[in-house]
Formats: sequence, C-alpha cells, structure tokens
Amino acid sequence: MELSQNLYSVDDVQRLAKVKLPKMIYDFVEGSAGDESLRDLNTAALDKMRLMPRVLIDVSKRSLDLQFLGKDYGLPFGVAPMGMCNLVWPLADQIIAREAARRRFPVAVSTASSTTLERMIELADGFAWFQLYADQSPDFVSDLIERAASANYDCLILTVDVPIPSRRLRDLRNGFSYPFHWTVKKVWQFAKYPTWSTRMILTSLQNGIPEPANYSSSKHGIKFDRNAPRTGATWEFLERLRDKWFGKLVVKGVLCPDDAIKIRDIGVDAIYVSNHGGRQLNAAPTVIDSLISIREAVGKNYPLIYDGGIRNGEHVVKAMASGANFTMLGRSIMYALGASGKVGVECVIESIEKEFDSSIGLLGCCSPTEVGSHSLAQHFSRKA
Repeated sequence: MELSQNLYSVDDVQRLAKVKLPKMIYDFVEGSAGDESLRDLNTAALDKMRLMPRVLIDVSKRSLDLQFLGKDYGLPFGVAPMGMCNLVWPLADQIIAREAARRRFPVAVSTASSTTLERMIELADGFAWFQLYADQSPDFVSDLIERAASANYDCLILTVDVPIPSRRLRDLRNGFSYPFHWTVKKVWQFAKYPTWSTRMILTSLQNGIPEPANYSSSKHGIKFDRNAPRTGATWEFLERLRDKWFGKLVVKGVLCPDDAIKIRDIGVDAIYVSNHGGRQLNAAPTVIDSLISIREAVGKNYPLIYDGGIRNGEHVVKAMASGANFTMLGRSIMYALGASGKVGVECVIESIEKEFDSSIGLLGCCSPTEVGSHSLAQHFSRKA
C-alpha cells in the first residue's frame, strides 16, 4: 500500500494519536513507571548508536525474509504482547492479527487480550505466539497452557518481569483502572472526544464492551485484575513449564546476564530482552545495553529477541547488529492504532519495513541475517 494521511513515521502517528485519543487513554499507552525516564532512554540509546555504510557491494537483490525459532517470517520484527488494545481502537488486536497474517510476522497474544487466544491465532493464520503470566490461579494458568496447545500455538512466551505492579503516576492521576469505574470527570473527558467515543460505543453495542477475553472465556471464573501480583513466576515454575510445554518456549523481561545464562541452561528456546517499555523498574538499564551484555554471556548462537524503544527501521537494524535475532514493536503499534486504526498500523509496519530495507542495503547487506557487529561504526573504532 501507499503511505497515506501523511503518516510516514512513528512520530507522525504518535502526534496524531495524542490529538485523537482522550488524555486518559493516551496516557495509558504512553505512561511508564516513576519519572518515565527509562522509556525515553530506551529510544535515546538506540538513537546514539551509529551504523557503518559500506560501498561497492551489489545489494540489488534484497529480501527481508528470515527463519526464527523454526518458522519462516516475512519481516525481522513482530508485535509485542499488549493487553487492552481495544481501549485505543475497536477490535484493535484483531486488526493486528490480520496484518500479521498478511505480512507474515508474529503477533504475541497477551493473556489480557480482548480477543480469545483461539480466535487470534485463527485470524493471524498461525502467525501468533501466546504470552503467559503466572497469574492469580494455578488452575487458570494451567488451563491457558492447555488452550494454547490445543489451538496449535507453537511458541509460548512467559513474562517474568511483573511479579508486583509498578507505580504509574499518569494512571494514578487520571484515575485509570480496568474495568472502568465511571466518574463525572471521566464522562466529561470522553465527551470532549466525540469521534473516539462514538466509535467505541457503536462497536460495543455490536460486539460487546471490551474485556480480557481469555479471562471471561475461562472455565475457572477468574476476573482480570491489572494490579494483581504475578509472583507465581519462579525458577521452579519455569522448570515445570519447560517440562510441560513441548513447543518453543521464550522467557520475556530478562535484563541480567546471570539470569539469562540460567534460563538458557534450563532449556528455554529463546530469551526476550525487555524492560517492559520502562513500565516496571524505572531505574533498570536500557534494553540495548542489556542485550549487548546478554549476548556476550550466552554466546553468539543462542536466540535473542529485542523489545524496547524501537521507533524506526534503523532501530531494528541497530538491535540486530547488537546481537538480536528478532525484534518486537510495542508502543509504535499502539500509537498507530490511536492515530488511524487499521490504516495507521499498515503505515507504521510499511514505514519501518522500508527504512529497514534501505538501511541494510546501505550497509552492504541483502538480508537481516547479514547484519552483525560489523554493521556498527564502533566496531571499526575498536579495531583502530
């Protein structure tokens, strides 16, 4: 498709989303823990890195296809697990799933998704991973694992960096909670955004009020609690999960090299390096710094996924040059949904794809797998 509505970058959709979304909803997307500095440092750390162009190489035949965890994908990036997307745009997670099927990239389906995990993998034509929290009830968690296996998910992601909820000041100041507790202030705020409100009301009348569908469809009657502790994610739980889950197993939310080595040695198939978009421990290291350290610790061949601060195709290249085998997009997709729903998502995916493609060509590479530490300018500084 051609880029439309003057949406040529993540910055474009972010600016538009801020105008079109009620403040409470935009702040839910944009907000982080503490003073929110880590969210911006993730992106700033990527911006600071320099790439080394190479010349006189035939790069006329390029492809972004690559194989990861035994499956062929059409892009070197997918969409991170994000709950409650439907608060930003009606049926948002279904929009992402259909785009995943069309472009052959993985969508990580959140435990708190607004569409059931069974429906999401169907819409994504198999290009879906399931993200699991060690939530309130062991029976509920076991049921989710069984449902994922029955739905033919070949990859399970265990998120381990949210044992306790963080303090997110924007949500506290806005009185944001889920499910909503209606107040006069909230009704007045939403009334000032009639286009968003009308769209949400009409869709709710037709499809029901957005809710965490994997909870409401569970036989165990567990209610979603955004602030519930998830302390069930322990080393013992991971070992049991590895024995129980026969597909690919990924652990998400890892920053410490010592933890990465131990996770690898348990037999986990890949580590998902992430600081939860700065939404947990604000004083944590940036993702790119942790990626570099973890790559050094686990060796050159162990699969690593990067997620944090990606806003353009060059950022994807820099993550892969620093040791990532695959990357995931989070807020960039939420901004796109808030700006223009399906059109916004298509524009952001295409923008990042095209920038990645041109960037690797200028680096003298014809595929994502050719990108490496030699693609970084500092590689040559060290040699000098």
